[in-house]
Amino acid sequence: MVATLLRLRFRVLGNQLARSPWQLVGFLLGALYGLGVLAAITVGLVLLGFAGLATASVVVVGAGSLVTLGWALVPLVAFGIDTTLDPDRLVVFPMTLPRMMVALTVAAVSGIPGIITSLAALATVATWVHWPAAIVAWAVSTPVAVLTAVVASRTVATLAAGLGSGRRFREVAGILIFIPLILAGPIIVGVASGFAVNADTLVELIPLLGWTPVAAAWAVPAAAAAGDLAGAGVRLLIAVATLGVLWLLWRAALGRSLSRPRHTSAAAVRPGSLGWFGRVPTGAAGAVFARSLTYWTRDPRYLRQLIGAPLVPVLLWFYAREGDPLVALSFSGPIIAIVIGIVVYADISYDGTAYGTELATGAPGRADRLGRSLGAAAVSLPLVLLAAILPFAFSGEWSLFPGILGMAVGILLTCYGVCAVTSAFFVVPVAASGDNPFKRVPGTTFLQGLAFFGIWLVAVALSAPAGIMGTVAFFTGDAVLSAIACAVGIVLGTGILIAGILVGGSTLDRTGPRLLARLKAMKNA
Repeated sequence: MVATLLRLRFRVLGNQLARSPWQLVGFLLGALYGLGVLAAITVGLVLLGFAGLATASVVVVGAGSLVTLGWALVPLVAFGIDTTLDPDRLVVFPMTLPRMMVALTVAAVSGIPGIITSLAALATVATWVHWPAAIVAWAVSTPVAVLTAVVASRTVATLAAGLGSGRRFREVAGILIFIPLILAGPIIVGVASGFAVNADTLVELIPLLGWTPVAAAWAVPAAAAAGDLAGAGVRLLIAVATLGVLWLLWRAALGRSLSRPRHTSAAAVRPGSLGWFGRVPTGAAGAVFARSLTYWTRDPRYLRQLIGAPLVPVLLWFYAREGDPLVALSFSGPIIAIVIGIVVYADISYDGTAYGTELATGAPGRADRLGRSLGAAAVSLPLVLLAAILPFAFSGEWSLFPGILGMAVGILLTCYGVCAVTSAFFVVPVAASGDNPFKRVPGTTFLQGLAFFGIWLVAVALSAPAGIMGTVAFFTGDAVLSAIACAVGIVLGTGILIAGILVGGSTLDRTGPRLLARLKAMKNA
C-alpha cells in the first residue's frame, strides 16, 4: 500500500507539473537551488573534518539543531507542508493510520527539501570519517536525525491546523503563532549578543544541545568520536525516544483531525443583518467592497498578513536602538505600506472558485478592481497613517512629516495600482478557506516568491520619485522639499491607482473566465 501511495504521489506531482509549464519551471529552479546549497554544504563538511573534533562537534550539533527547528517551524510561515498526498483525501482508502503515517513520512523525505536534508545528513560522514568510532554511530543516528526532523514538521503542522475544538480558536492560534516567528531575528540577535563577549561560552553551550531532543541524534557521532560511548548511547536513546513521542503526538493529532470535521461551529447572525453589505453603497463596486471588507476583518488568511504591520516599529526600534530610534521609527509608515500593500496581488486567488459567482453576475472588471482596492485601503490606510504620525508626535519635527506621509500614502496607492493590473493576469495556489493553512503545492513556492518580489520591485520603482525626495528632505531638514514630496507621492500614487483600476479592469473583463478555469484546476489538483 505504501509503495502504491508513493507511485500515486509522483504521478500526481507529474500531472501537476505537466498541467502548468510555469510550475514545472519553478520546480526545476527550486531543485537546482537545492543542489547548489547541497554542494556548498558538502564542501564545507569535507573541510570541517580537518578542523579538529571540538570544532566539528560544535558546527554539526549547532547546524543540526537549526535543521530540526527549521523543519518544525519554517514551514508554518514560509514554505508550507507538501500535501501531494493529502490526509483528508487518503482517509477514504482502506489503510490503517500507522500505514498512512509511514506513507506521508516517506513522501516528505522524497520531496526536494527531504532529499536535500537526507543527502546533507549523509554528507556528514565526510566530517566523521577521520574518527572510526564515529562512523558506526553516524550510520545508526543519521536516519533517526532525518526522521525526527520530518516527523516534527508533520506533527507541528497537524497540531497547529487542528488546534482547539472550535474554528475561531484555531484561526486565532494560527495567527498568533506568527508573532514570535517574525520576532525571531531580534530574539536570536539578543541571545547571540549575550555571548558575544566570550566566544568560548558559546562553544561550551552548543554541545549541551546534544542532550536535548532538538539535537541528540546529531550529537551521537561527536560523542563516539570523543570516546564517550556511554554518552553516545544515552544521546541515541534520547533521540529515539524523541522520535517515538513525536510519532505518537502526530498519530493522535492526525486521527483527531481525520475523524472530526474542520468546521465545528458557526457564528450566530441576527436575522436581517447584512454585515458590511448593509453599510456600503450599493452596486457592483459596493458589493465587491463589502465582500473585501468581510475578508479583511474575518478571514484569518488576510488577518495573518496584517500581523507584520504592528511589529515593523518593534523591529526598527530594535535594530536602531544603539543610535537614534526615532529616526528609524519615522520610516515605519512607508515600510508598513510596502509590507501590506502587496497582499492584494492574491485577492482573486483567495476567492477560489467562489470568484465564479462574481463572474456570473457580469460585474465590470473596473468595479472589481475598485471594490478590492477600497476594501484593502479601508483596513491598511489607517495603519499606515498611524505609523506615519506617531513618531513625529514624539519627536515634534512636524516640518518633516509631509515627506514621510507622501512616501507612505504614495507607496500604498502605487502597490494597489500595480496589483490591480498584475492580479488580472494570474492566480497563485493558496490555502482554500477552511483548508489547512500550511498547505503548499510542489513547484509553486519559488514562483510565488518570484512573483511577489517582481510586483514589489515594480511598485517601489514607480513610487521612487516621492521616496527619494522624501528621504532627502528628511535627512537634510528641508521643509519645502518635504511638502513637495508629499504632493508628488499622493498625486503620483493616486494616478497610478486610477490607471491600475482602468487597465486592470479592462484586462479582467478579458481574462476573468481564464482565471476561473485556473482556479478550478488548482482546486482539483
